[in-house]
Amino acid sequence: MTDDTALQRVKFYQTGTFTVGNRLLDPENRSVQASMERSNAITSGHRACQGCGEALGARYALDRAMQESNGELIAVNATGCLEVFTTPYPETSWQIPWLHSLFGNAPAVATGVAAALRVKGRDTTRVVAQGGDGGTVDIGFGCLSGMFERNDDVLYFCYDNEAYMNTGVQRSSATPPTARTATTPAVGPEPGNVFGTGKNLPVIAMAHGIPYVATATVADLHDLETKVAKAMSMRGARYIHILVPCPLGWGAASHDTIRLSRLAVKSGLFPLFEAEHGVISAVTKIRQRVPVEDYLRPQNRFAHLFKGDGDPERIAAIQRIADANIAGFGLVDEEAAAQ
Repeated sequence: MTDDTALQRVKFYQTGTFTVGNRLLDPENRSVQASMERSNAITSGHRACQGCGEALGARYALDRAMQESNGELIAVNATGCLEVFTTPYPETSWQIPWLHSLFGNAPAVATGVAAALRVKGRDTTRVVAQGGDGGTVDIGFGCLSGMFERNDDVLYFCYDNEAYMNTGVQRSSATPPTARTATTPAVGPEPGNVFGTGKNLPVIAMAHGIPYVATATVADLHDLETKVAKAMSMRGARYIHILVPCPLGWGAASHDTIRLSRLAVKSGLFPLFEAEHGVISAVTKIRQRVPVEDYLRPQNRFAHLFKGDGDPERIAAIQRIADANIAGFGLVDEEAAAQ
């Protein structure tokens, strides 16, 4: 045919992936990494482990924050894996203004940066702070609560890999029950971390009544980016809690990072939601619910639950936690599930 109007351009792309460089997708359907305008806040050369969820989550979160701030962003980083693997002296993988604070004072340092910018009249320059679950849920908890209470103009990212991975996989207040760590070994009549401990920091953040709280995972990077964009559109204290599996600490295959993030959501153990001024404003429904066993079994930190005759009682107790999350956050459409 010679009639150009009869010809249809063939497009080759996979809409189900987040492949960097996929320019054929419509702009609104692209991730930030599939755009030539990406900032590469964390560039190549860092020393994260293969399959590190934290490196992936931080790259997408900060590149979207850079995009929303028109490149005017300052990041304050607590001590932890993210700081260590991106800044081995005298090198750095950061291509944005970046400050390393102590383990527990990143929220306070970020507050000071935001206050200095305000005094200087630089309203267009935005501030983010970030840390792992140890530096956020434990060591930095007081500073973070103070930042929330004062409603300081900082967006805080918690990259939650559920233990102190950088210092040898010790238990944190985000470590789930029964998980094996260096300080909760898989020994005794109830091996692993005990039930009834820890903190639910997203819910605690909500209780402060701050403008925005959200949870996200590296299994849905568009969802993460959307929540970062929404947080950046607001002023005041904001908090995003991101589940970032650690292959080393979890005893999981490096290629299972995305899969485990997805299973955590589908089992109900990690609810995805947004809250504004202390009130839940949106939840991500679970389309295909799975038992918690599907999430626990691929991880060696839970291997003791499946040895020999297994540990059905404690698996059932974890299932009850997931069930409570599903009921409390309304994660399952019961009518749709019944069809």
